[in-house]
Amino acid sequence: MNIFARIALALTVSLGVPAAAQAATVVAKVDIATQTMTVVHRGQVKYRWKVSTARSGKVTPSGSWSAKWLSKNHRSSRYSNAPMPYAIFYNGNYAVHGTNQVNRLGRPASAGCVRLDTRNAAVLYRLAQKEGLKNVRIVVSR
Repeated sequence: MNIFARIALALTVSLGVPAAAQAATVVAKVDIATQTMTVVHRGQVKYRWKVSTARSGKVTPSGSWSAKWLSKNHRSSRYSNAPMPYAIFYNGNYAVHGTNQVNRLGRPASAGCVRLDTRNAAVLYRLAQKEGLKNVRIVVSR
């Protein structure tokens, strides 16, 4: 391994960002403790948004995933056909998606997904379309 690769690996480990996320061109970093998402595009922080993750009794799993599939006008099959606009699915039934409950952003309120203001979800969705799913990482930490 050359010196630059070693430095990059050391920085990745020290910053707590998985190496796979470093290779992605779009990284959506969700911080459950602060209920925020930081979107990094091509190594530059582009956006910081409020989110809602799992409310009491529910779970938003922590970890790092590649985006799996997109659904622009998704409706939940589990929760009374609830709207999930601009959904980016990353771990089974878990997704980042828009919400009409913007007054709840910034605090835990979801059944486990990561909720965003629908306008912000649309921005992230378009980035995912542009860059390709294999280049999008969702990183959730506590």
